[in-house]
Amino acid sequence: MEFIKGAASRLPFFLCCACALVGLLALPAKGDEGAKPAPEPASGYRAKQAIVARHFMVAAAHPLAVETGYAILRRGGSAIDAAVAMQMVLNLVEPQSSGLGGGAFILHYSAADAQLSAFDGRETAPAAAQPDRFIGADGTPLGFLDAVVGGKSVGTPGVLRALELAHAKYGKLPWADLFQPAIKLASEGYPLSPRLHQLLAAVRLAGRNLAMRQMYYTDDDSPKPAGTLLRNPALADTLRDIATHGANVFYTGAIARDIVEAVRNAPRPGDLSEGDLAHYRAIKRQPLCAPYRQWEVCGMPPPSSGGVAVLQVLGMLERLAPQGVPQDAISAAHLVAETERLAYADRARYLADADFVPVPLAGLLAPAYLAERAALVRPDHALGHALPGTPPGGALAELADDASPELPCTSHMAIVDATGNAVAMTSSIEFAFGSQQMVRGFLLNNQLTDFSFVAAQDGKPVANRIEPGKRPRSSMAPTMVFDRAGKLVLALGSAGGSAIINHVLKTLVGVLDWKLDIQHAIALPNFGNRNGPTELERGSAAAQWAGPMRTLGHEVRVLDMNSGVHAVERTSQGWRGGADPRREGTAMGD
Repeated sequence: MEFIKGAASRLPFFLCCACALVGLLALPAKGDEGAKPAPEPASGYRAKQAIVARHFMVAAAHPLAVETGYAILRRGGSAIDAAVAMQMVLNLVEPQSSGLGGGAFILHYSAADAQLSAFDGRETAPAAAQPDRFIGADGTPLGFLDAVVGGKSVGTPGVLRALELAHAKYGKLPWADLFQPAIKLASEGYPLSPRLHQLLAAVRLAGRNLAMRQMYYTDDDSPKPAGTLLRNPALADTLRDIATHGANVFYTGAIARDIVEAVRNAPRPGDLSEGDLAHYRAIKRQPLCAPYRQWEVCGMPPPSSGGVAVLQVLGMLERLAPQGVPQDAISAAHLVAETERLAYADRARYLADADFVPVPLAGLLAPAYLAERAALVRPDHALGHALPGTPPGGALAELADDASPELPCTSHMAIVDATGNAVAMTSSIEFAFGSQQMVRGFLLNNQLTDFSFVAAQDGKPVANRIEPGKRPRSSMAPTMVFDRAGKLVLALGSAGGSAIINHVLKTLVGVLDWKLDIQHAIALPNFGNRNGPTELERGSAAAQWAGPMRTLGHEVRVLDMNSGVHAVERTSQGWRGGADPRREGTAMGD
């Protein structure tokens, strides 16, 4: 199979970080999804081995976070206990991607009652938010980097409330215990990783506040060298307060006041208020599930678009390839890219926070509608730019397409504990290092740039427009797969901005259609289509598909595709963990 040979024979590569930032500087405020660079610069490819264990397994984006989760599970902690502890460590060691100043989506499977829950910790827009937030003085949308740095892009953080809500239901160890590993690392120090060093060099933007510069840069504004022992006493104090007093201490009182002060005194001052923080609530939502061949695949509902898009593509693939996605690389890439193109077209028109906008979820996933959409795919030629469909319940004529740059940096973890409970959690602060504003040792998000910069077009509102209290649309796609007996088969997700959907789909096809183990599926070349050019991963076997794909009518771009897939799959002997070779994470189990 060409896909497998391409992954197995791939040579490690090391790519220039700065090129992705140069691409960002030219990013139009409104344009094709496929015209976007990767949200995080590349930092190399390092082949990894699958990890097999009998009792429990954890996979995440940094070894220190994985070791923390492993230690919590060895103590008898639950999957959500491990997730809390790991997220606090990721705040330290992977600050470009997630942390207390951001948000998260959590899928949790409870083995005791076979219940799947979805916890929404997405950020919210301030009560004072107006639809012209990212419109410049000349009446046109701001460039992305003009919008991202400062206070105006900061939404109300949600990750801590989501973890608190899930832990109250499914935690076993005391809340305070889960913060101790991160407190110890913040106090005693941890080594600055090569990847973090490279990102600090590449994403060195004007408008970074003093606290961020002092934490990560030298006096001459060079990033501190890889291996530097970093200490973050301010974050240690913040974590101690949260450990002792719970999440409320973050959302009210001195910490909340400091967050608001940082936002309002930043470049491009924002309007986040103490009331926005005090009134923030995480939401327990109903997961989205649909059949795919002999499995049931489940994901997050809106405001994430990830779950809907993944299920749409799988539904179309099953109709187009009832015996399985073909193993020939070009045929498979064409088929997957074309179905993704159609899903992204629907996403741009319909997907947003369903508490504010009527999202036709049932229609988008209706078998008859997916069959109608699949029938548009030609085996011998690309569709070109796809138009959104008209799902049952979808008001096509009443909405305009989204115009959001959406370049979130994210982190994903997958955990299964000794009793079979599982977590698939994706967290983010949006762009690399968020809004570049650090307060009390953590960086604040810039998630409000995930809203459409344009609120209406030709008199039609955009579903993902900014509104007070609304949650911006996301592509995060934590996913779980179950067999016909209802047993958990797979927990996974990815980093990668709006291409998260494509990375998750590639991995699902690798495991479910091609019967690869999870590590080989993650290592497959990245490719996909976001209703623009078909994207092929530079430095991988996928780059060789450019000619044949162009022959099929695809516009092709070969670029860095920095996924961050982490996953756990069931085996006959227990669990197998996989980590993305494009990042520095790993898997560990017992």
